[in-house]
Amino acid sequence: MTIEIKTSEDIAAMRLAGRLAAEVLDYITAFVKPGVTTGELDRLCHEYMVDVQGTVPAPLNYAPPGYRPYPKSICTSVNHQVCHGIPGDKVLKSGDIMNIDVTVIKDGYHGDTSRMFLVGQPSVAARRLCEVTYECMWLGIEQVRPGATVGDIGHAIQRHAEARGYSVVREFCGHGIGRQFHEEPQILHYGRPGTGERLEAGMIFTVEPMINAGRREVRDLADGWTIVTKDHSLSAQWEHTVLVTADGYEIMTASAGAPERPALAARAA
Repeated sequence: MTIEIKTSEDIAAMRLAGRLAAEVLDYITAFVKPGVTTGELDRLCHEYMVDVQGTVPAPLNYAPPGYRPYPKSICTSVNHQVCHGIPGDKVLKSGDIMNIDVTVIKDGYHGDTSRMFLVGQPSVAARRLCEVTYECMWLGIEQVRPGATVGDIGHAIQRHAEARGYSVVREFCGHGIGRQFHEEPQILHYGRPGTGERLEAGMIFTVEPMINAGRREVRDLADGWTIVTKDHSLSAQWEHTVLVTADGYEIMTASAGAPERPALAARAA
């Protein structure tokens, strides 16, 4: 498949969709606390997307080849769940960490982003994993500019994670996005500098590293969607949608409540 270079009209629409996706995460933050179920968080997000924003929850009934339809409007991946966790009766407790992944469709365009949430008082080790994963995402984003390669992004992420004793999940990757939920290119979160597709202004894709506290191997649960670490170690993920600009990048999933760029990434820029 070819990589679509977005037009100025596409970019304006993607900027709106991305902001709306991020604002769902802003909204739900106040509700993430001990005692709430992941199903209740899904209900709140669904109502906010549909009734307040006028957006469509892209995951709901999403069914790529070989998958049963995804039954909820967001993904909630708790502790050792790596990605695609299905909201349900799970009650959050103090000490949990959780990724909430939101994708909305607005006027036919997709906005895709995720954040980690600390429930109550997680351990120092859990907090550190979330912080390093956030740094990994940003160090990958900092590689984005015309002429750079996909391998540059993956290498920056892998080097930072592994230097701190963590591992990078390899079965899942970032992806191009626009009118389709998943487009080319694939953005691996590991690799060698100078390899893979060369970036051009107008490309839009996600950078969404999944970093494990233990080994990198993962397995599928019987629900057909949820991915967990094989060794039951904690996993964390952050995600932004990024536009390649003429001289660098633009974060398409920025919002008032989004965490700031970490100091480590700012120094590396």
